[in-house]
Amino acid sequence: MFLIKSFTFNPFQENSYVLYTDSGDCIIIDPGCYQDHEKTTLANFIESEGLTPVMLVNTHCHLDHIFGNKYIAEKYNLKLKFHPDDQPVFDYAPTAGLMYDMAFDTYTGEIEYIREGEKLSVGNDELEIIHVPGHSPGSVCLYNVNQKFLIGGDVLFRNSIGRYDLPGGDGALLISQIRSKLFLLPNEVIVYPGHGPETTIGYEKRNNPFLVP
Repeated sequence: MFLIKSFTFNPFQENSYVLYTDSGDCIIIDPGCYQDHEKTTLANFIESEGLTPVMLVNTHCHLDHIFGNKYIAEKYNLKLKFHPDDQPVFDYAPTAGLMYDMAFDTYTGEIEYIREGEKLSVGNDELEIIHVPGHSPGSVCLYNVNQKFLIGGDVLFRNSIGRYDLPGGDGALLISQIRSKLFLLPNEVIVYPGHGPETTIGYEKRNNPFLVP
């Protein structure tokens, strides 16, 4: 069974997640820690809970979701995982950082690509990869069928959807992918998004102004 800890980091108010099990193994998803105190906050939680990071995953590679990749990878000796279609987004992120006056040292190690239908496993617990392009070409959501939760990245928010005006974005594609993939999940599935509060699939089906027919 996964336990979920969220942190809100950096000026973009990005949600970073640590998923951990009773065994003490954990997955770090979208470490947006930019300032040193944010990195310390994340590391202190991992240490205080006695956790062992075994996986580093990006739902997508916009700069606010990857600020902490290098720090986490080097501190815990991890390789980075993301969808191959987001490689151009990853490559461009340091340049985007300069545009926002937020220079950062990017991850330069080996990348392990993840694709739709594959599963990320920690002991007996699994996250199924769902590719949902539109916000970025390689955006993925991570779905746990047993506990009915979804780590959604910037695909689906409470009463909103991810922006699609950045390079590689496509609004029509994003909406169609949410409807054809995420809205097939049970209504009670909890969505933990990349920004803002959690929501559920059922709530968004009924109330999301971008998605309600």
